[in-house]
Amino acid sequence: MTGEPATPDRAGVRWRVVVPVKEADRAKTRLQPTHPLSRPALARAVAQDTLTAVCAALPPRDVLVVTTDPAAAGAATALGATVVADPGAGLDAAVRTGLARVLPVDDGHTPGWAVLLGDLPSLRPEDLRDALARCAEHPRAVVPDADGTGTVLLTSTVGPPEPRFGPGSAARHGADATVLELALPRLRRDVDTAADLAAALTLGVGTATARVLAGPPG
Repeated sequence: MTGEPATPDRAGVRWRVVVPVKEADRAKTRLQPTHPLSRPALARAVAQDTLTAVCAALPPRDVLVVTTDPAAAGAATALGATVVADPGAGLDAAVRTGLARVLPVDDGHTPGWAVLLGDLPSLRPEDLRDALARCAEHPRAVVPDADGTGTVLLTSTVGPPEPRFGPGSAARHGADATVLELALPRLRRDVDTAADLAAALTLGVGTATARVLAGPPG
């Protein structure tokens, strides 16, 4: 994959995207699917669909996945992304670990740092490309989740952004970044609860999530 040319967006920014993925056994504790669905299996499928969309939107070599989940790490590696071990000190620490590995490349393009959460099962490549193009118009930008309070995408073209994730993170990130409430519902639909999952299903989910939700054959 190292021979791939850079693919800057319309603003000439070459984005490097960090995607933190929590270990599935500890992920999505508020999402309790009914038997026989498995919460860890569903969390892994959601991450798989997110990573598939990200690596279709950008050259996989520009995608860095921070995780200790074996399935997520395997999926990321198969897609051509770089995998870095999650230090296990929370989401902000995972993001900082990933951003520390993202170094600007002197290729004539404006460097861009982005953080995208790994729980977006409805995401499509064009959604991410459109969002990053809009974000490139601002030195620092944040795209809130569908509820308007959390953060799904955090970007900067002036150095690595400072992660302040957790409840109410959109306002914290918006203290020094432009808040972009983009009309991109598939990008903004993260999944933490059964209601979130139902909303994602109305938008359409990726093949891995759909397969898990369909249950075993027969």
